[in-house]
Amino acid sequence: MRLLERMRKEWFMVGIVLAIAGAKLEPSVGVNGGPLKPEITVSYIAVATIFFNSGLSLKTEELTSALVHIKLHLFIQIFTLAFFPAAIWLFLQLLSITPINEWLLKGLQTVGCMPPPVSSAVILTKAVGGNEAAAIFNSAFGSFLGIVITPLLLLLFLGSSSSVPFTSIFSQLFMTVVVPLIIGQIVRRYIKDWLERKKPPFGAISSSVLLMIIYTTFCDTFSNPNIDLDKFSLILILFIIFSIQLSFMLLTFIFSTRNNSGFTPADTVAIIFCSTHKSLTLGIPMLKIVFAGHEHLSLISVPLLIYHPVQILLGSVLVPTIKSWMVSRQKGVKLTRPTV
Repeated sequence: MRLLERMRKEWFMVGIVLAIAGAKLEPSVGVNGGPLKPEITVSYIAVATIFFNSGLSLKTEELTSALVHIKLHLFIQIFTLAFFPAAIWLFLQLLSITPINEWLLKGLQTVGCMPPPVSSAVILTKAVGGNEAAAIFNSAFGSFLGIVITPLLLLLFLGSSSSVPFTSIFSQLFMTVVVPLIIGQIVRRYIKDWLERKKPPFGAISSSVLLMIIYTTFCDTFSNPNIDLDKFSLILILFIIFSIQLSFMLLTFIFSTRNNSGFTPADTVAIIFCSTHKSLTLGIPMLKIVFAGHEHLSLISVPLLIYHPVQILLGSVLVPTIKSWMVSRQKGVKLTRPTV
């Protein structure tokens, strides 16, 4: 199962490259008004499909056992949806004086506003042997919170930059995000046994639809002759994303391992991954809605597209190190317990 998940993620990363390359070769296919009609197929059908799929796959019935650890959940959600975007905003005040492309910098802010992903943080927490129940709860709960909080954060830090009124933005968010998610959860109640038996490829379905969204987004970019992305800015953004990811992982580790933190080593593992990972699956559709019709949408999306594989790559590389630390800490705790 873990091998299949790894293969799917590798396939998806290749798919992102192919989608962008395809958009570069023939942008006219995916632009608004083109053969794919993305103003309908992507803005409504594709986005709704992703969130209906999320509603079907979210195992909210398994989350009740994790509810009791309120301090842990508060730490993760506050770090992810409050500290992270605020820290990025402060950092961008310094970066604004550099020659880095301003739209890529705005894209870094959108990364900070995103909720945690539904899958990668859980998979990595499980691989280490951390608190999987807490990872599942915070990934699912963070996704639900993100539906409301992420658009508000985007509007707070960046403004809409869209010709679409705020009421229309939230109306579309409700119809294409909230409603499909709720319907998916309702349908899941009735076919839960069948879903557990057959295990439909939810991840592959969402990834395929997401690639279509990415393709049409970049078709808009490459069809616009006024947009020019310099390689210097792209390389710097890549370096900055690696630095942000590592710094925040270290920061959550330091905070959660203090003597009076009250967190176990297994909790720390869940905190490290859930607090620092960001959702591409939920993020790209939201950007498509909030920045509808914006000519720099694809540039704003680039940091999130980079952050996604970076968080999986760094997480996978650090799994043995974090696992070794957790096991040694747990052994230390057992050795210091008094015998009765």
